[in-house]
Amino acid sequence: MKYLDEYRNGSIASNLVRKIAAVVRQPWVLMEVCGGQTHSIVRYGIDRMIPGAIELVHGPGCPVCVTSLEMIDKAHSIAGRSEVIFTSFGDMLRVPGTRGDLLTLRSRGADIRVVYSPLDAVRIARQNPGKRVVFFGVGFETTAPANAMAIFHAKRAGVKNFSMLVSQVLVPPAMAAILQAPGNRVQGFLGPGHVCAVMGYREYESVCERYRVPMIITGFEPVDLLEGILMAVRQLESGRAEVENQYSRAVTREGNLPAKNLIFDVFEVADRQWRGVGSIPKSGYKISFEYRDHDAEKIFEVDSIGTRESCHCISGLILRGLKKPLDCPAFGKECTPQSPLGATMVSAEGACAAYYQCGRYLDTKANESSGHVATASPETGR
Repeated sequence: MKYLDEYRNGSIASNLVRKIAAVVRQPWVLMEVCGGQTHSIVRYGIDRMIPGAIELVHGPGCPVCVTSLEMIDKAHSIAGRSEVIFTSFGDMLRVPGTRGDLLTLRSRGADIRVVYSPLDAVRIARQNPGKRVVFFGVGFETTAPANAMAIFHAKRAGVKNFSMLVSQVLVPPAMAAILQAPGNRVQGFLGPGHVCAVMGYREYESVCERYRVPMIITGFEPVDLLEGILMAVRQLESGRAEVENQYSRAVTREGNLPAKNLIFDVFEVADRQWRGVGSIPKSGYKISFEYRDHDAEKIFEVDSIGTRESCHCISGLILRGLKKPLDCPAFGKECTPQSPLGATMVSAEGACAAYYQCGRYLDTKANESSGHVATASPETGR
């Protein structure tokens, strides 16, 4: 009870902030790689609470945001067919593609349905044997077990009219791509707790060793994130580069072995396009040959499709940690959750959506009215 009281009145958080201030001696740039962490950081003002020498930048941790424009256009192409019932989680319906979004396509008569589990799509397929039911399987390793289970179950149950359009992406190759990119500023990571709850953290150890950056697996509460920042700064100040597990109540080094076995049965590693980032080798999953009869890309022959990105959206730079939402001239003006230009404003986990929902677009308006340009400080990010 005493711990809960301390948590509620903020004394634990205040103590962690004091410890961070006592440890930091030079500027450091840390990247959180989970959209849920981004929202906690912005909602609770953690980036404004910690010493100005520490800058937090937002990585490609939003699965909706990093789903490639090519994949969105493939979904649009499949969903527009009269014989198809296209199913998806709701947050994918408003992501803009080259020819609009799925919500607009549904308003024109396409049978596009929001589901809450990929197994719901398998059930719909059983109920509609005369239709071809497709589920849009998007996400990081966190959603891979459920998506794999749907494909596994459909094959075992003989539901031949069910298929999945897969856009599963992997965190470690994305981290390596960020660290290798020209202009990279990231010196340490706050690792994705939910991804590591499934996959463990063994595979991150080689990334830390190769690129000499620390990675702290953290949770999503303010205290989790502040403790993760403290652990990262301690490593950086002492010249260490290791994986540490702050989120030990949910994460082990090996992860969830039954879930991993299912993933490796249904999927195989493949190259993937990341929106705003480009192609990253071996950074995603595709459906394995054994389950090819449930692969929507093969069934509907949409392997290659032309795309065109908006010239006004800087979400790619935001996803790589090179810019922040306040650096975008369209943020809070032409680009809002009601009229988004890019995926980082659409998704509930997107950095732009987090800034907007927490009122930081008002910072832009205040700075403009006073004659200042609303861009993040290169030293503090605020």
